[in-house]
Amino acid sequence: MDDRQIIALFYERSEQAITELSKKYGDLCFKIAINILNNPQDAEECVSDAYLGVWNSIPPQNPAPLRAYVCRIVRNLALKKLRTNTALKRGSQLEISLSELENCIPDNSFDEHLSAKELTEQLNAFLSTLHRDDRAMFLKRYWFAEPLSEIAKTFGITEHNASVRLGRIRKKLHQYLKEVFL
Repeated sequence: MDDRQIIALFYERSEQAITELSKKYGDLCFKIAINILNNPQDAEECVSDAYLGVWNSIPPQNPAPLRAYVCRIVRNLALKKLRTNTALKRGSQLEISLSELENCIPDNSFDEHLSAKELTEQLNAFLSTLHRDDRAMFLKRYWFAEPLSEIAKTFGITEHNASVRLGRIRKKLHQYLKEVFL
């Protein structure tokens, strides 16, 4: 079933909409949540909550593309759950991958003058300069929080090679942001 048909089911308030959404995007949603949370029960809870969020927001929303919409909801819920869990422990894939990005921002004074919107715009501009595979690798690591082993498998390279490529991308990002904001 395509996205338009699923959205139409939501507009009809048919419970079949959740079933179809789950069939089409359930595995992806779970993968996003588990990569962030490292806990199957919490990941399942986030996915279920995301389905409820989609149910409550369509209508009036008419998201295009539906995939990005539901993934964003799952990711936001997983991040919220992670913040709750982080008070107790550390060690999720997201925390590991984001710690790799810490040195990309040139200095502390940069943080104070940068809005989230400006950083988002510059990050999108930077990503548009990358080769398609590098952009996909960056997103898999820092948006979907995939472990290096999965990224390496996806691209048919070693974990070391994936790590080196991501390191080079981070250096490019650091230089890019330094030139833009300093």
